[in-house]
Amino acid sequence: MSGERNLARLLAEMTPVLDPVPYIFATVPHEYQTTVPPLMRFQEVEGDTLILSQREAEQEGLSGAVFQRITLSVHSALEAVGLTAAFSACLTDHGISANVVAGYYHDHIFVPQTDADRALLALRALSQYSKP
Repeated sequence: MSGERNLARLLAEMTPVLDPVPYIFATVPHEYQTTVPPLMRFQEVEGDTLILSQREAEQEGLSGAVFQRITLSVHSALEAVGLTAAFSACLTDHGISANVVAGYYHDHIFVPQTDADRALLALRALSQYSKP
């Protein structure tokens, strides 16, 4: 496995980047076929959760709350301990909800669109505070 595991380094080097694209989380039946590939599809017992750009969701006739994605640029190991807890606590302290998707290379935090700028500032401050 690759990626950084040291929490102090992860926090100091996380370099959060705000994606300007608004996203929608939608739920669809398991057999639902999209006309565009979603950013993510996750199967749950009740149905599949899709993450689509707002534009693509509208093309599909789907709606939901609007989120923005913040990607942590540091290559975190999937086995790293504490990173999710640290940035979740930071966002909690600012009253910002977070939906987290861990990719192989990076963590992606989906926050309500109305809170995106505040979330980015909070995460940048956490990173700066964590630098040696």
